Amino acid sequence: MNLLEKTDEEIIEIANPIWDNLIKCSNNKDYGGFTRDFSTQMLFGANEVELGKRWANNELITNLNETYEPFGTLRRGEHITVLIKQTNKKIPGEFLGRLVLGVEDGEVKVFGATIF
Repeated sequence: MNLLEKTDEEIIEIANPIWDNLIKCSNNKDYGGFTRDFSTQMLFGANEVELGKRWANNELITNLNETYEPFGTLRRGEHITVLIKQTNKKIPGEFLGRLVLGVEDGEVKVFGATIF
């Protein structure tokens, strides 16, 4: 699959179920589900104990609203970053979600995921 040849709309269609899963699993503090779509590189940095500490001490990443708005993509090298407007159930305002997608072993995988 050549991800870089897809349109922004096609990329967002691919990204939406991945982001949905990240929201659900982060809210539920489900490590296995959360890392399901991670690339090998991301799995090395996603230590279960460290993620558990972040979930225990961070209201932002454990109270995400299920509704969000992807609003653009950035293409760099072999990866595409999807930019997402995200809100929270407890913290007012809007946050920037960043989902970096790439292809590993023929499948779309997560190479980065953050919320600011």
